[in-house]
Amino acid sequence: MRQEPASSTRHLHVRHERGHTVLELRGEIDIASAAEVAPHLDREAGRPGARVVLDLGGVDFFDCSGLRLLYRVRRRALDHGGQVHLVCTHPLTLRMLRITGLARLLPPRATLEEVLGVTRPAEGRTGH
Repeated sequence: MRQEPASSTRHLHVRHERGHTVLELRGEIDIASAAEVAPHLDREAGRPGARVVLDLGGVDFFDCSGLRLLYRVRRRALDHGGQVHLVCTHPLTLRMLRITGLARLLPPRATLEEVLGVTRPAEGRTGH
């Protein structure tokens, strides 16, 4: 039996990593792109016990439509016994998250590795 490939659109790439569904948003997230990706996000976040990571690393522009998407994914995952994590480092997006209070509900992390618990060896470390 063939496994169905992960969803991809111009603004969304879905992949599975370490027991999490990573939803990588890309490009400009505005009202048009939000309408395009919403059904994919709903499907992934609506799976019972879903462990979702929203990765905004590839986002160039993010408006209130994007904020609504984040809140929608969080609510849907929680309603189905899941959890959601956010990866975001863009200063303007982080500011929007703080101003709206969404950063309290979805605390942003700097890297996907931080969310997935992947540790990298410290560089230049020597055993003493």
